[in-house]
Amino acid sequence: MNMEEFVKFCRDGNPIPGGNKELHGLLTECSFEAQRITMELNSSFHSKEEIVELFSKLTGAEVDSSFMCFPPFYTDFGKNINIGKNVFINTGCSFQDRGGIRIGDGALIGMNVTIATLNHGFSLETRKTTYSAPVIIGENVWIGSNATILPNVTIGNNAIVAAGAVVTKNVPENTIVAGVPAKVIKNIDD
Repeated sequence: MNMEEFVKFCRDGNPIPGGNKELHGLLTECSFEAQRITMELNSSFHSKEEIVELFSKLTGAEVDSSFMCFPPFYTDFGKNINIGKNVFINTGCSFQDRGGIRIGDGALIGMNVTIATLNHGFSLETRKTTYSAPVIIGENVWIGSNATILPNVTIGNNAIVAAGAVVTKNVPENTIVAGVPAKVIKNIDD
């Protein structure tokens, strides 16, 4: 399996068993590349254009020039992040993107937000197996500081996730969610 096939394999939600040397070798290779790029991003000042260029290398896809990120930024994979236009990511965010993170146009992601796309098996027999599922963030979504978005969650267009919320289920569009676990507290149109 080559790297392109492996990235798709991960994006498709295939589990990676703890003892699979081929898959772990590819995972390690991808993770080390993500570490190299994020260390470059986080170790010195970069212009907006340089940040866009580094994110394009990190994701393996062209990132729009309207993108803005305030480092530091952390990820363990990098190749399964898809960033729309006019997206802002604030400082200290951590993305675990092996299962795929898609960020819609106009999204605002606050300080220290964690987005996770992985889980481990619950039984002892599968505890070292990782399972991936995507996170989809709609257009014009605002995610407050220190929020955590868990695997297999879609946040609908125009939604707001309150600071510190832990999002475990899909968020309807045009709503505000808050709490642990996050629950709808208000419709934006009300």
